[in-house]
Amino acid sequence: MMNALKVGALALIAAGVLGLIYGGFTYTKNSREARIGPLEMTMNQKETVKVPVWAGIGAIVVGAGLLLVGSRKT
Repeated sequence: MMNALKVGALALIAAGVLGLIYGGFTYTKNSREARIGPLEMTMNQKETVKVPVWAGIGAIVVGAGLLLVGSRKT
């Protein structure tokens, strides 16, 4: 079984690689604009979050460092 340190390191590496490949992610935000009695008007907005290149590279480096530290302890 993998310990928590190795799982966290692999998650950081995976997140860094995905951040570099996709460059960001998009999600839909629902907001209530108006409500009149039983009627409700909502608006869906697409929000985009860009992941900086330095953050992706940093996540990979930190994840690799954690893997190295974890391998020295075992």
